Amino acid sequence: MSEIESDNQSRSIAAVERAMDVLLLFGRSGRPDLGVTEIATELGITKAAVHRILTALRNRDLITLEPTTRRYALGHAAIALGRAYLARTDLRVMAAPELRRLASVTGETATLSIRRGDTRMYVDQVVPDQELRMEVVLGVPYPLYAGSSSKVILAFLRKEEIDEYLSRHELTAFTDATITTVRKLRTELNATKKRGHAISMGERQIGAASIAAPILDHDGGVVAAISVCGPLSRFQPRMADCVPMLLKAAGAISAQLGYTP
Repeated sequence: MSEIESDNQSRSIAAVERAMDVLLLFGRSGRPDLGVTEIATELGITKAAVHRILTALRNRDLITLEPTTRRYALGHAAIALGRAYLARTDLRVMAAPELRRLASVTGETATLSIRRGDTRMYVDQVVPDQELRMEVVLGVPYPLYAGSSSKVILAFLRKEEIDEYLSRHELTAFTDATITTVRKLRTELNATKKRGHAISMGERQIGAASIAAPILDHDGGVVAAISVCGPLSRFQPRMADCVPMLLKAAGAISAQLGYTP
């Protein structure tokens, strides 16, 4: 290999590494989108280089551009890669029997969510064989203050983490039922942790009701949430009856992760 060829190969490898750094930044930032200046500052590269990298990533659908805000987010191809990874994680394997059991016994949708930075996302679900039913979208990040799965993860974080989260985020309403004041949310989080599960009635999605319980690891830290959700009119009268089954499922998964009450 000539010296020129060696230099070209080195530059190509460096370009690939910078592109990977940009892509990985989206995964670890915990923010739903990023701007060119933020990326350049955090990675210590020029805006021109960031633009070139983002253009290349957009051409492969790994990154998408929001036209109105001119900010970038993970694209469909990146989410597909994430789902492929999640398909191999032990947590989904551990939770699968409990999700199937919950969906079968309750007749409603059972879901598994994991935390990702300041968000959480659904990574698995089992949908009942009913004409009217709830289905969730896997791999999409949601904030930690609205909905039962989100609230139960937030409630079981350390106090310092909760304080930091609330200082960073405005509580924007998804529906009329969304909690939008810090004081009321703190009260709700305290109640959630005390009873061991979260309740939502149309907080994130109109017409939906859900209950969720935390999945804890060997240190007692919350790593995921398991939930049962259904149409509000049908599920609300039965929510309390489903709580013991939900808590049993969460406890069984937590035990596999080494959690001891």
